[in-house]
Amino acid sequence: GRRMFPVVKMSVSGLEPDAKYFIVMDMVPVDDNRYKFHDSEWVVTGKAEPSMTGRLYIHPDSPATGAVWEKQLISFQKLKITNNHLDTFGYVILNSMHKYQPRIHVVKANDESSLSIQEGDDGLSTHVFKETQFMAVTAYQN
Repeated sequence: GRRMFPVVKMSVSGLEPDAKYFIVMDMVPVDDNRYKFHDSEWVVTGKAEPSMTGRLYIHPDSPATGAVWEKQLISFQKLKITNNHLDTFGYVILNSMHKYQPRIHVVKANDESSLSIQEGDDGLSTHVFKETQFMAVTAYQN
């Protein structure tokens, strides 16, 4: 697994100060395409490979109170990604040469057993920032 670059960093506000929250990230495919970098631009080269069901990355400071989360810059620098579909380390699995959108979930929950990332849950807030879309590659080259 490799660390994602650049790192996603964020801050939160409006949380209940004494309630416990998990900060969770997952990655979803942006489209149904596979890409290659050709003549200084990304071009579609075919249909996307089947995507693995999205693994969740739970921020290592989770759970923490709303007051704690609001006081700090939340960084996802420890998140690791891999293209190994047989990964056993819990890394987020992505297909190389595919475009992804990170999603950040703020989940009100006391412990991991009560953690639920289901649309419509009262304790869930999902945030998507279009500017964080990225292309998963196996090696970075200038």
